[in-house]
Order: sequence, then structure tokens, then C-alpha cells
Amino acid sequence: MPDNVPESDLRRRVAARFREVNGDHPMTAADDAYVSAQFVPLDELCAAGGREADDVRRLMLARRLPLPGYLRSDGAEMVPRDLFALAERAGGVDLLEGWFVAHWDDEPTGRAEWDAYLSGQYVCLHAVTPETIRRKEYLTGAIGAAENAPDAGTAGWTERLHALVDELDALEPAFTAYDRLRFGGPTSRDTCVDAVRARHPRSGTAASLAG
Repeated sequence: MPDNVPESDLRRRVAARFREVNGDHPMTAADDAYVSAQFVPLDELCAAGGREADDVRRLMLARRLPLPGYLRSDGAEMVPRDLFALAERAGGVDLLEGWFVAHWDDEPTGRAEWDAYLSGQYVCLHAVTPETIRRKEYLTGAIGAAENAPDAGTAGWTERLHALVDELDALEPAFTAYDRLRFGGPTSRDTCVDAVRARHPRSGTAASLAG
């Protein structure tokens, strides 16, 4: 992409790419409030860190940094406050892709996770890192498989199940209604935290120990 593309064109291109990935769904006032509490406008983050927002948009469009997590209804590109943290850990944007992919044992899986990371859709984690992505995958799989365990329904099983659910709960934010539109259904919090707690309430002893 030419370096002299006007900022308005860069904004439009980022917004268009975002809608290609997420669909074109409305943001309600409640969605905007949630996003404003959880994320920060790209321009604001760049200004605070001495970066040029245009440069970051170019990196997003070049698939070197992730797209915004949300477009607020006023058009603001909402990104996590730690947007640049992984690139800094990797030693710079140029090294980020290889560093990221290397966290998975097989390259195809690592590449698929890199694509998912670039989509900006990892709004399901407070902190998006290879470690938390892998941990979330493990936890959701373990929670989903738990009901087939031989001791399902016992006190020990319930305690183990809630330990998994509590850990996932700590990794994930609350989500907002917009997420259910773009993902086409319930979120992992809906299915693996809220629904599991409703189906399998803690015993009185476990609940009291949990505080």
C-alpha cells in the first residue's frame, strides 16, 4: 500500500476489512458503553505512546498487527490497551509472526491461530497471548468433556469442574450483545461458564470455600 494514502482512506480500509471479518452489525448504546470500558480508541492509544495511528493502520492492513476488536458506533477503532505488547515481547513487529507461530507444536495450527489473532476477534480474553489462547482452548475442551467423565455428578467431579470454570471465568471478559451477532450464537462464557454453573451448582461446602 502506498505510504501517501490519506488517513481517511486508511480508516475506511480498516473499517471495510473489519466488516469483511465480522459482518455489518449495529452497535447499541450498551455495546458502546461496554467497549469503551474494556478497550481504547486507536488514535488515543497511539497518541499516548508516541506512535502514528496511520502507521498502525498500515500494519493492520498488511496483516502484521491485529484488526480492531470493535468499531464503536461513532466509528472509533477500539483496540486493547496492550495492542503492542506481543510485538514488544517478540522483539518487534517484523519478528512477531514467527515468534507467535512458534508457540504451537505444529506449524499449521500456529498459522491458523495467527490468522485468528490478526482478525481482532480474540476479544474473548482479557490478555491475548499465545499462553492464554492455548489455556482457553484447553479449558473449554476440558469443560465440554467433563460431563462424560465416569464420576460425573459426584462431589469431587463438581469441585474439579468448577475449578476449570473459575479459571476460564478469570481469563474472559463479560462480552456484549454485539459479540453474539458477529459470532452467530452464544459466546464461550455463555456455554462454558454461565450455562455450566446453572446446570451444576456448587455444593454448599464448595460454595462456602469459594467465598
